[in-house]
Amino acid sequence: MRLPEDDASLRRMGTAALAGVLVFVLVCSAVQFLRADLDWMRTPLSFYLIDAYGGWVRAAYGLLSVALGLIGVGYYRALTPQARSGVARALFVLAGLALAVTASADTQRPRQPLTTTGTVHAIAAPLAFLFVTMGMLLQSWCLRGDTQWRARFAPAFILAVACFAALWGHALWRSAPRGLTQKAVILLILAWLALAAFWLRRLTPPDREPVALSGKVPAGDG
Repeated sequence: MRLPEDDASLRRMGTAALAGVLVFVLVCSAVQFLRADLDWMRTPLSFYLIDAYGGWVRAAYGLLSVALGLIGVGYYRALTPQARSGVARALFVLAGLALAVTASADTQRPRQPLTTTGTVHAIAAPLAFLFVTMGMLLQSWCLRGDTQWRARFAPAFILAVACFAALWGHALWRSAPRGLTQKAVILLILAWLALAAFWLRRLTPPDREPVALSGKVPAGDG
């Protein structure tokens, strides 16, 4: 059973996670327009980490990596013990770590000799995608085990499945514009993360309405 101060802490975690997601969206969207030298439909987001405005994008990646960890830990604490999943929590934390590594290691530049940082980036980036989408699927499924969160299961799970399918579509559909398909996957993932953070921020289960502080004593009480 959670204490009132636990709920306040979880709401703060949800607020911080939502802020991290929104900052990532705003920064990366702005850089798409500012980097006129890059074709946004064909250029993956990794290339926006280098050269002009790269520092801003790296900072946004860092905030998003923290948001991933907050969501994983927050939902582990928010759900009842029987609905919790240590694996889901670990997947979100690992996704955050992989994303931080992705941001810190420069992507391999085209037609340049292979570098160590380019190799690290090439490994960390797909791991971040894989960890977060698997974490989303598992965490969504776990909502079924908590009666107060069960009504959130359907939208969360459907969106998580869409993200997972889109990720594999991006990986296998090699002839499609790589920037367009990758950013579509990222937008779907961000939508799930923003929704999860918003729910955690409210921390009002869908089957229980908050009690109005009207000062009146409900009928039958005392």
